[in-house]
Amino acid sequence: MTSTQIKLVPLAEPQSLKVRAYEALRTAIMELNIYAPDAELRLDERQLSADFGVSRTPLREALAQLDQEGLVRIVPRRGIYIVRRTKNEILEMITVWAALESMAARLATMVATDAEIARLHELVDVFSSDKIAQKLGEYSDANIRFHQAIIALSQCALLAEMTDKLFFHVRAIRQRTIVEQDRAQRSIADHKDIVAALEARDADRAERLVREHTLKLRQHVDKFVDIE
Repeated sequence: MTSTQIKLVPLAEPQSLKVRAYEALRTAIMELNIYAPDAELRLDERQLSADFGVSRTPLREALAQLDQEGLVRIVPRRGIYIVRRTKNEILEMITVWAALESMAARLATMVATDAEIARLHELVDVFSSDKIAQKLGEYSDANIRFHQAIIALSQCALLAEMTDKLFFHVRAIRQRTIVEQDRAQRSIADHKDIVAALEARDADRAERLVREHTLKLRQHVDKFVDIE
């Protein structure tokens, strides 16, 4: 099961404590399933300082940087909160992701090697639709890596940069919804079709399948997901 509470470890010394606090906290936030119903979004500055084993000055500098990046929101006299987007914002993010990842798939048919495409099988073939319920946790992780791999196969740095800005929230909503409405079984079938299209170097089909696959997520969120 994916944790819904942030997990931190004490920081070692030499590197700038602000940089280390920033990197460790960002990693912990990125791994958090913030759209789980029981997700803890409020951060306790005093507790973070104790968990990291650092003074509050470098921690505050790290939190200020995360605030600028939109991962946390610092509310004066109220506290620090991990940012969770509204439902409409999530729907827009998924729509943009569909456009970007589908173009990545088209590019992948042109520039990725056979060996690179073949590695996608490692994220698909070990899961069978009739036994997916026994491996939902594993598949949730593989599902995220599959979509990251499609972006990487495009060899387009700007696509990677643009999707990176969306990844935190799109990953989290995929993580929450993969267990709902038999989405995992349908996801596996879609992934197998996408890999086949990439291996066939069928740019039109690969682009269409990836776009439709992501838009199915949008439809599911629109119909079934409530975000407070």
